[in-house]
Amino acid sequence: MNLLEGVRLALRALTTNKLRSALTMLGIIIGVGAVITLMSVGEGVQSYITAQFEAIGTNLFFLVPGSFQEELRRPAFITTRDAEAIADPAQAPSVLHVAPVVQGSASVTTPGRDRGVTVTGVTPEYALARDWQTQLGQFVTATDNQSRARVAVLGASTASYFFPDRPDPTGEVIRVNGSPFRVIGVLSERGGSSFQNEDDVVMIPLNTALSRVFPRRTTTGEPSLTIVYVQAVSEERMDAAIEEVSLILRQRHRIGLDEPDDFTAISQSDIIGTFQQITGVLTVFLGAIAGISLLVGGIGIMNIMLVSVTERTREIGLRKAVGARKRDILWQFLTEAVMLSTFGGAAGILLGAAGASAISYFLRDDGFSAVFTVEAVALATLFSAAVGLFFGIYPAQRAAALNPIDALRYE
Repeated sequence: MNLLEGVRLALRALTTNKLRSALTMLGIIIGVGAVITLMSVGEGVQSYITAQFEAIGTNLFFLVPGSFQEELRRPAFITTRDAEAIADPAQAPSVLHVAPVVQGSASVTTPGRDRGVTVTGVTPEYALARDWQTQLGQFVTATDNQSRARVAVLGASTASYFFPDRPDPTGEVIRVNGSPFRVIGVLSERGGSSFQNEDDVVMIPLNTALSRVFPRRTTTGEPSLTIVYVQAVSEERMDAAIEEVSLILRQRHRIGLDEPDDFTAISQSDIIGTFQQITGVLTVFLGAIAGISLLVGGIGIMNIMLVSVTERTREIGLRKAVGARKRDILWQFLTEAVMLSTFGGAAGILLGAAGASAISYFLRDDGFSAVFTVEAVALATLFSAAVGLFFGIYPAQRAAALNPIDALRYE
């Protein structure tokens, strides 16, 4: 029996019991749809996280006090003088911009409105390193920072909340922890990120923040920073910039050769790589869980094929009596099982695409989009066909092993 004849006979057998065939395929449809949906979501999460970190700025790495790997025997700080030393081109020629930051939550009020907002003390270099733009007014200037001016730049969401009736709130006054600040600008909308809503922020001059809002000091009385953003002159010189900055800080902090760093330098590529590993494992894990439903669907195929063998015992006996070989019977029932799983897989691909599209639609405001990949489709299709083949072998062998005389006598 050739391939076309086998397919024709399989189609005739499947269409004889349309409802039963459809219900049998349902397990495969759900399994393939779940695998494709979850793998598309996993790929989308990877792309989303990568985009969020890339939006922070280009060629950036971050300096934070303390060590994530080793326990330190002394308090760890990064000070404003450390940031000034890093910004010296003679000491760190691979560094383009240095943006020291002090950050925390503070109470922000206007007449009739009051809530906690992330307040960030910055210098003009922050806008350059992070690629921040203002849609109204201006950003913090060097003069504002040097004079410790009580001025503020609002995020787009913050401006809308505190001044809902003022399309241009520049010149208005807000209070940060009770201190009045004059609004000098509104930032362009950037959208939410994986960590916080970047449009819900108040930025004030760094020196003003250190003196009035976050008076943090080291054990020696120097102003202490939350984080320092460092932008390298190019992506190719990122490693060189990190080495130069690390050497400067080790010298300034008097760290011995056998002592660990009391700071941590984190590059974007390190963070992205770590998150991609995590999301990659989660994607495989979710796909494996969804794949269990494929196994359940395969068991359903085996069950229905065994029922079919029983129902068609006389047919099998008749075909053997007129010359059908054992391998012809085996091929016929295997073809039916594979076609059940393949048709179910095709419908499951459409279901998975619909599921991925639905998730992307409901999360569109957050900028998330599931990634429908060819690899996921190919994997689900091959796996569904393999399930049909695997679970169809036993019923097919059972049908092929029937004695033709006993089969013809079967009632």
